[in-house]
Amino acid sequence: MGECVKLEIVRVDYLNKKQAKDMSFLLDEYAKDPMGGGEPLGVYTKTNLARKLADLPHAFSVMAYVDQQAVGLINCFEAFSTFKCAPLVNIHDITVLNDYRGLGISQRMLQEVETIAIEKSCCKITLEVLDGNTAARNAYMKFGFEGYELDPKMGKALFWQKNIK
Repeated sequence: MGECVKLEIVRVDYLNKKQAKDMSFLLDEYAKDPMGGGEPLGVYTKTNLARKLADLPHAFSVMAYVDQQAVGLINCFEAFSTFKCAPLVNIHDITVLNDYRGLGISQRMLQEVETIAIEKSCCKITLEVLDGNTAARNAYMKFGFEGYELDPKMGKALFWQKNIK
């Protein structure tokens, strides 16, 4: 980032048209990446995502701008830990544009997510990462994330899904 004038981390205002457009662009770029599934977002999602997120009081997003260009995004949802009887933040999406990876932008965005989690009295932050996404895994470990387990004899938790049609 030697030539950039300014890195700015912002809390997304879903009703701000520029931020909504930037968020849709970044998520679409992520979706097209092999680590995001390799398929672009549908028109409905691109058009309606910010408005739908604005309707969810437990949703929040953080974006990174370099020289006023959107380059990074984290989408989060507040949930609840029954074992801790406290709220938690789940990071659902995290992406940085290819040309800006390796510059510490994800660390700055993660720091803002942690600040928000502390403001909300959350007990932890969770996320999922593909086993083969070494760069992301390293970035998350650098920030302090680790695999989830209750009892080492039972192994690490697995993230599963069932699609609903």
